[in-house]
Amino acid sequence: MAKRNEEDVANEGFQIPIEDASEETPQEDPVGAQTSAPAAEGGSDEATADEADETDDDIPELDDEEIIAEAEAVVEEAAEGLSAEEQLEAAHAKAKEWQDRYMRLHAEWDTYRRRTQDQRAEEKARATEKLMENLLPVLDDFERTVAYAAENGETGLLDGVKAVQSKLIDVLTKGGLQVIDPAGEPYDALEAQAVQMVPDEEAFEETVKDVFQKGYKMGKKVLRAAMVTVTTGGPKRPKDEESEE
Repeated sequence: MAKRNEEDVANEGFQIPIEDASEETPQEDPVGAQTSAPAAEGGSDEATADEADETDDDIPELDDEEIIAEAEAVVEEAAEGLSAEEQLEAAHAKAKEWQDRYMRLHAEWDTYRRRTQDQRAEEKARATEKLMENLLPVLDDFERTVAYAAENGETGLLDGVKAVQSKLIDVLTKGGLQVIDPAGEPYDALEAQAVQMVPDEEAFEETVKDVFQKGYKMGKKVLRAAMVTVTTGGPKRPKDEESEE
């Protein structure tokens, strides 16, 4: 028994108490923690460096000229910073400038308008002068015809008047005058005025029968419509003939 007790005591001397084991474990953990902590800190430093590099890459690089231009723009904006009174004075000056421009433009337009009117009046006067010059020989013929009738009687007066009439028509025709004499033609309300309806079964419906007064036109403008009589009661005009007209 004594021997077994000694062995037990010997064995107990070599065993580590539970409390001592628990105390030794925390001593080993801080060593591992200290070993792993620098590694973690090193990783965070590398991440921060990478982020800094990415941020530097995002910043656009500016040339010296661009930097100077931006600086000048900032200086100009600062110089334009005027007070309310200065801005009001500048606005008044600008309005005055535009008013002066408007007055000058209005004066120039008024001058141009008067000059154009004068030119048109001169052109009309020249056209009238040319027409009068062409009618002077006709007046001379009228005077000679009247003088001949006064000296020799009415013999030959009709022929002289017809000759003067023909000459007058020629002068007016050269000036652009057109005679409207629609006798026997279809009635055109744009160039003729019907003063009477005449029954006529042989003529086509709405045909000009007689011309009481001839009309005249210049180009497409009717100066005076002809006064005519129009037939009624006759057959309808063929469509082919109406389309040709």
